[in-house]
Amino acid sequence: MPDFDPLDLHGLRAGARVVVAMSGGVDSSVAAAMLKRAGFDVIGITLQLYDHGEALGRSGGCCAGRDIADARRVASALEIPHYVLDYEQRFRDRVIDEFANSYLAGETPVPCVACNQNIKFLDLLSTANELGGQALVTGHYVRSRYESNGWQLHQAVDEERDQSYFLFATRRDQLEQLRFPLGGLEKPQTRALAKKYDLPVADKSDSQDICFVPSGRYSSVIEKLRPGAVEPGDVLHIDGRVLGRHPGIVHYTVGQRRGLGLAQGEPLYVVRLDVERRHVIVGPRECLMTDRIYLHDLNWLGDGRVDDVLDDGIDVHVKIRSTQPPQAAKLSVDGGKPVVELVRHEYGVSPGQACVFYSGARVLGGGWIGSTNAIDNAAANVGCRQNNESAQGVHVIAT
Repeated sequence: MPDFDPLDLHGLRAGARVVVAMSGGVDSSVAAAMLKRAGFDVIGITLQLYDHGEALGRSGGCCAGRDIADARRVASALEIPHYVLDYEQRFRDRVIDEFANSYLAGETPVPCVACNQNIKFLDLLSTANELGGQALVTGHYVRSRYESNGWQLHQAVDEERDQSYFLFATRRDQLEQLRFPLGGLEKPQTRALAKKYDLPVADKSDSQDICFVPSGRYSSVIEKLRPGAVEPGDVLHIDGRVLGRHPGIVHYTVGQRRGLGLAQGEPLYVVRLDVERRHVIVGPRECLMTDRIYLHDLNWLGDGRVDDVLDDGIDVHVKIRSTQPPQAAKLSVDGGKPVVELVRHEYGVSPGQACVFYSGARVLGGGWIGSTNAIDNAAANVGCRQNNESAQGVHVIAT
């Protein structure tokens, strides 16, 4: 097994200075060790992104107190310079605050994308350049490839660990300066390298949660950040019936079934969040069905001009969630808005999520979900039910 994948290190001469983003976990530590053993001039940088004592009170999220200490230990073992940079305020402004704002707007945000886009591959990449680094190296499971028409982004070999979904917003000019040496490895191989290099974090468990959200309870973080902004309201069936009360829309996401506290004769799901009226609107699963997804803020990494591609339309595969396999779709434009038309229906697609485009293993880019046609489908579905059941005094909620 090679110590590094030469493909991902294209254009770097032996002995060149590289900056490695070290989170204190196994993956970034192995990446630093691989580059050091390959003869590069390695500098390690760890970002302090939040008040770990206040936000967590535990380990297990990236860049917490223990993780910073672990990164220092690894850097010392590798005999490389190591710096801790205080990015706490910018992380609060660009990631945590936007995370809270998105949930309060009835969306389901993906903060890891925002962190990569607005912190790691923006400010940290700039810092790497200031330090004379020829590249910024990370422990992400993704591959970059240099072709005749420039740099491309590809899925990792290890499909279960692939992180390309979270890197769709990476720009072409940033790809030129980024390297991902773990993209050609599977996780067990990375663990084996950590032991081979005798790294002090070789047996450290992987982080699971959003790093600044303790125990996965994102609503508690939002309530702390925006005191008074979380207000109760009504839970409505999509046919207009009031079914109960809720403590605040931030506790709900589109597609959610559990935790609704409703005793009805049918399974109910969150269909829509009406922020202005503070309504949580629920309905049967078929009300979540969508096959058209409208996007905004596209990042295009494929060939050609994005406007030309949208005008002509292109067959792609898309991921709407990081854990799902790509599914067939067509990317085009409708009324001036980029739109993805799914070959088969999807359920529970929420505004605020990312929709990432693929051609085989290549990442063509992606965009943020603004809306879908699920409500139109839901209204039609409920209308059919009403006609069939001859319902009286019941109305479909207007959108």
